[in-house]
Amino acid sequence: MASATLCELGSSVLRRDASIAPGSTADVHILFLIDQLCGRGGAESALLNIVRTLPARFRCSVITFRFDPSLALLKECPCPVRLLPLRRTYDLHAIRMAMKLKRYIKHERVDIVHTFFASADLWGGMVTKLSRRAFLVSSRRDMGFLRTAKHRIAYRAMRRIFDRVLAVSEQVRQYSIVKDRLDPQHVQTIPNSVNLERLVVSCSVAELRRHFELSEASHVISSIGNIRRIKGTDVLIRTAALVCREFPKAVFVIAGALDTAEPVYLRELHRLSEELDVARNVKFVGPLDEVAPLLRASDAFCLLSRSEGSSNALLEAMGCGLPCVATNVGGNPEALMDGCCGFLVENEDYAAAAARICAILRDPRMAKKVGELGLDSVKQRFLPEIVTDQLTQVYDQLLARRGVQDAS
Repeated sequence: MASATLCELGSSVLRRDASIAPGSTADVHILFLIDQLCGRGGAESALLNIVRTLPARFRCSVITFRFDPSLALLKECPCPVRLLPLRRTYDLHAIRMAMKLKRYIKHERVDIVHTFFASADLWGGMVTKLSRRAFLVSSRRDMGFLRTAKHRIAYRAMRRIFDRVLAVSEQVRQYSIVKDRLDPQHVQTIPNSVNLERLVVSCSVAELRRHFELSEASHVISSIGNIRRIKGTDVLIRTAALVCREFPKAVFVIAGALDTAEPVYLRELHRLSEELDVARNVKFVGPLDEVAPLLRASDAFCLLSRSEGSSNALLEAMGCGLPCVATNVGGNPEALMDGCCGFLVENEDYAAAAARICAILRDPRMAKKVGELGLDSVKQRFLPEIVTDQLTQVYDQLLARRGVQDAS
């Protein structure tokens, strides 16, 4: 499958929204360009929410440079998903792929290319501009912790090619303005969204805990995110050691894939669990296709990232009505109001995190109230239809510029 062409994959995984009849034409074609679809991360979930909720007047398609054919998201996506195999962005093969993408934008009459991640932003952005047809929208989702030196230089050098930059939080917006020297008028904050329907489960808490082999746990505290140092999993284990002094049968469940760029980190975490005598209280369950069962089996959620653009996992936990504890970094304070719908602690402060979790576990009534307020906040600010309405306004503003240009 890795050698499939752009058109071959398109015909093999084509799926359309039932609201648009085959053969019909929508008013506007949006092409989403994303580096890879190999897991259900924050960007992948955000992309799926967008294509599911955009009005029928928008025709969507997705192109990715790398994908996992077994990924459930590919089957769920209601629009065409195509592979454009791209190993490097600077060799002869990349030139051929650039020509394919340029022809696709022209022949499929793409109006807006919306990019996710560095290769899509920079390589895909340049190809988009060379097509001289589509507007370019970039989605910025973190504080640049994955950027290399060449990425930092390229983003700054190519800052003028983006017609609009969308940041998932105000902190990411400010980072993008300062580090990439972007015009603040072209950078807008549009948060992640949460599909509450995906968080509904039919099983009881007892059944869910049996599924995760947690029946003996007095309390379950979950944390979701890829296993990498930036996510602060080591801080979470130190937090667990303090919590388990008061609640010796509490279990901290960590869900997420091991970052292949940090192969020794998981071994460090297991060693730390042994040293702190909480190996029985810390459970790694790997990546989950659906996070709702784990969240519904939990008493609390804890996210102790060292950096965070905007955490989908935090919003999903709030959407499940869980009391949440998170670090005061990135977009976390924009989602979680401290003392109202959850609790914020300073980065690296595992003692404060443990104190907050213990307070939650001691007082179920308070925990329930905090969780309810978190759910209310999600319903008011982070539902897909609310976020998509903000996005369509951006698209329409760009398209209105084309109307003015065409008229002139």
